[in-house]
Amino acid sequence: MTSAKIRVLVVDDEPPIRRLLRTGLSTQGYEIIDATNGKTALQALAAEEPDVVILDLGLPDISGHELLRRIRESYEALPVVVLSSRDDERGKVEALDIGADDYVTKPFGMNELLARLRTALRHRLQVQGERSIFRTGALSVDLVARVVRVGEREVKLAPKEYEVLRVLVQHAGKVLTHAQLLRQVWGGATDPQYLRVYVRQLRQKLETEPERPEFILTETGVGYRLRAPD
Repeated sequence: MTSAKIRVLVVDDEPPIRRLLRTGLSTQGYEIIDATNGKTALQALAAEEPDVVILDLGLPDISGHELLRRIRESYEALPVVVLSSRDDERGKVEALDIGADDYVTKPFGMNELLARLRTALRHRLQVQGERSIFRTGALSVDLVARVVRVGEREVKLAPKEYEVLRVLVQHAGKVLTHAQLLRQVWGGATDPQYLRVYVRQLRQKLETEPERPEFILTETGVGYRLRAPD
């Protein structure tokens, strides 16, 4: 951590969750800003200028999805990690489609949440200062020359395979829903099965063990995530 603490806005109406987050995040050097509902969250966003938001979808006044829409309208690059219930798959997908960077399912482990926060913050930096060469593990993608390598081996990709990988690279570390990928690669009006076919083909070319991928990860029922950059 640097001397300038990372400011985390926690938006949750449950006192035990807020206490848990304040205790767990403060010990890691984060500065915590509490908001118990959507109205106080919007006030805190304007007054406190947080670096990242942890957002519970079940708020008492404004719905979490509506608050997320307002955040994205005014703070496009602000990372948002959503807290959702274990069985709320539809809510997760909707939040990610609106623009959440990631989600954590309740009940959650603090180590997992900290990892998701770090990834969301890295993604913001990546977007703000986008690099021409992306690297994660043995995988490298030159976004200017359109050259893909695994270790020293150059990998030849079909144009649509490369487009899928390019979109994943641009959002590395972030979950992309099926709808987001279909919209960005095919314009939206496409059978999701096409996406599954191209992801399978990419894994065959990039992964040492395609059935146990280390780069292109599946978020079951939601979409895909490319491993965060090194």
